[in-house]
Amino acid sequence: MGMESQTVETSDGVKLHVRLFKPADPPVSDLVLVLVHPYTVLGGFQGLLRGIATGLAEKGYQAVTFDMRGAGRSSGRASIFGSAEINDVIAVCQWVSVTLSPRGIILVGSSAGAPIAGSAVDKIDQVIGYVSIGYPFGFMASILFGRHHETILQSKKPKLFIMGTKDGFTSVKQLENKLKTAAGKVDIHLIEGAGHFQMEGPAFDAQMVNFISTFAESLQG
Repeated sequence: MGMESQTVETSDGVKLHVRLFKPADPPVSDLVLVLVHPYTVLGGFQGLLRGIATGLAEKGYQAVTFDMRGAGRSSGRASIFGSAEINDVIAVCQWVSVTLSPRGIILVGSSAGAPIAGSAVDKIDQVIGYVSIGYPFGFMASILFGRHHETILQSKKPKLFIMGTKDGFTSVKQLENKLKTAAGKVDIHLIEGAGHFQMEGPAFDAQMVNFISTFAESLQG
């Protein structure tokens, strides 16, 4: 497995630090997975997704992680509501489209990265599916991220929501109520007894890789 670092510039001039994880052999798939990290304001950065990206590359997928504005080695400043960061996701997906020319991109968002990625899904033609790890749908989190909810719920692209049953930000009931209104194909994977931040930790990386790669296989077409 190889890893390459790149710098990608957004439409508003922010320079993003991007990493591409490549399988040792030719990829098993012509889809690329772009991973969006948790909330920058709380210390989120692309390193949190390294385990998942490495696991996906070991399964034969090309995976991309990046630091959103104001995180890690990227320039710019993080926004409180994650609205400027939508541009970051779009810029990275455009770079992926040009350099890797995949048949499609699957966006994977972790925690606050899930609403940000969700708002980008329908802005990028190449995106054919979406995976959320611990989407913060609950009341308190909605004050910050509520503006993103409708965008992903209205998208007709296939969606997978992975959540721990002990997620402190969103109850299983809140998740199910939200997803009742969702368009298109929606799958839910609940991880019994797992808390929100636990799922961001390395203990669950292998499970996430399995869920994500199974979802990617279902979209192979």
